[in-house]
Amino acid sequence: MQLPAVPGALAPSLLAIPVAFGINGATALADSPLALVLTGVLVLAGLFSIIFFVSGGSHFQDPLFCVFVVLSFASVIDLIISLEEDGYISGFMEVYVREGEPYLRTAHGIMICYWDGIVHYGLYLAMAAAIGQRKSYRNLGLFWLGSLTMSIVVFLLGNLTGKYSSDLSPAFLLHLPYVLVPAWAGLRLFQQPKALPSLSPERVVEEQGKRLYQRPWDVGLVLLLLLTAAFTFFRGLVVLDCPADSCFEYIYQREPYLRDPVAYPKVQMLIYMFYVLPFLCLCVYGLVLPGCSWLPDWSLVFAGAVAQAQFSHLGSSLHARTPFPYQTPEDVWWSFLLTNILYALGPQLLAYRCLRRPAFFLPATPAALRPGKKHQ
Repeated sequence: MQLPAVPGALAPSLLAIPVAFGINGATALADSPLALVLTGVLVLAGLFSIIFFVSGGSHFQDPLFCVFVVLSFASVIDLIISLEEDGYISGFMEVYVREGEPYLRTAHGIMICYWDGIVHYGLYLAMAAAIGQRKSYRNLGLFWLGSLTMSIVVFLLGNLTGKYSSDLSPAFLLHLPYVLVPAWAGLRLFQQPKALPSLSPERVVEEQGKRLYQRPWDVGLVLLLLLTAAFTFFRGLVVLDCPADSCFEYIYQREPYLRDPVAYPKVQMLIYMFYVLPFLCLCVYGLVLPGCSWLPDWSLVFAGAVAQAQFSHLGSSLHARTPFPYQTPEDVWWSFLLTNILYALGPQLLAYRCLRRPAFFLPATPAALRPGKKHQ
């Protein structure tokens, strides 16, 4: 039996619903977190067998197909968890969350489950369909890579350093694949060839000869990225307990969620400061000087990472599961939403600009400018 790529990817993921219900009904698992882990491992092993059966092995020429289908199963589980924690459904993952991963009941845990169950799930199905149709999924994959990496890094570090560090159970080990898979998948994605647009050398030279002031779109992007960098640096100082009055006022009256002892927001701001901030500066450099061929790919990774991070941060700041003293005050909601949405928008606009008009970023060598030339 062999199914097309999309049904072949969709069918195993939908098995998450009866599997979650069955595991929740197995009351014996409630007394043993280790039993929960072993059950999860057995479920994944069975899932691999099902994938091979429904695909007939035809899609295993690209091993990422199998990875995307397995992760789509996990995405449906995460969506069930988020819906259950918000009270929309019940009786599916209560035992697992209570005994295995209680930190998923936090506002941050719920928001990353929503993101995984909606955005990542859609990406998995789209990439599985592209593999089945022998089409390129490189751009989607790079966006997913940034999103998943940011999600798991903040989640794991927050669990290890925050208030739930003493509640870790063997179920925490189930997140180990989420650390290994992005590294392996990222290598495969960057190794996939990408087709350069069919642009004449004259057009590329003309585009790369323009000064920054001759490119109004890029001027706006540079200004937005510089403002984003300044805001990133400021919030980094805030979570590092800077004694300045502006930092004190901001953390108590603008974003009190940064003080939440779950540690997710603090970890997020530190990652922004030490990793996103330098990349913002590199992006400005890439928009000023031509020929930065690395920027289109990394702008997609960057866009995925910031989109996921801002969704989780915004949602957690306003979610009812966040203790009231750490929720965003109602009188600053609009300014809080505006600044954080603009923060998320900058990387998306940068990625769109790089993909829409890539001539400025092409390597300035005659061989690379030939139409249809493949670039590794």
